Amino acid sequence: MKFFAAALTALISLNAFALEVGDQAPAFELPASDGNTYNSQDFIGKQAVVIAWYPKAFTSGCTVECKSLAMNGHLIEEYDAAYFMASVDPLEDNTRFAEENDAKFPILSDEDKTVAEAMDVLIPVIGVASRVTIYIDIDGNIAFIDDDINPATSAEDIAARLGELNTPKA
Repeated sequence: MKFFAAALTALISLNAFALEVGDQAPAFELPASDGNTYNSQDFIGKQAVVIAWYPKAFTSGCTVECKSLAMNGHLIEEYDAAYFMASVDPLEDNTRFAEENDAKFPILSDEDKTVAEAMDVLIPVIGVASRVTIYIDIDGNIAFIDDDINPATSAEDIAARLGELNTPKA
C-alpha cells in the first residue's frame, strides 16, 4: 500500500508540471452542471478563468473543496474572473454533486478526458484528474498552476491568488 501511495504521489507531481506558466492555455469547450457549455474562447480578452480540477465527485476531499467554493465563492466573485470546478466525471454525476453541495458555480465535465490531458492534470494510470487549480489570465495564458491545494480553504486560497496575480476587481 505504501508503494502505491508513493507511486501515485509521484505521478501526480510529475503530471502537473508539463504545462507551464506563460503557456497558452489549452482550449476547452465543456458542458457544466448548470446546463450551459463553456468555451475558453468566450473569456479571452474579457475575463480571467480559474479551473479547480478534482479527482472524483462525492469523495471526501472533493466534497470539502466543493463546499468551500459554495460557501465562500463570494470572495472569488470580488475579482473579474470566471471560476469552475472540473473533473472527468459524467455530467450527470457532476450535476448531482453540484446540487447536493449547493454549488452556485458551474462544475465542468470532461468525460472524454481530452481537456484534462491537454492541461496535464490527468492521471492516466487511474483515469482521474489531479487536484490542481489552473489560473488563466485575460489573454488566455497560464498565470499560475497550484498543485498544493487545501480543500477546506480552496475558495479563500483562490481569492488570495487572484489578488496576488493582480486580477482586476469585479
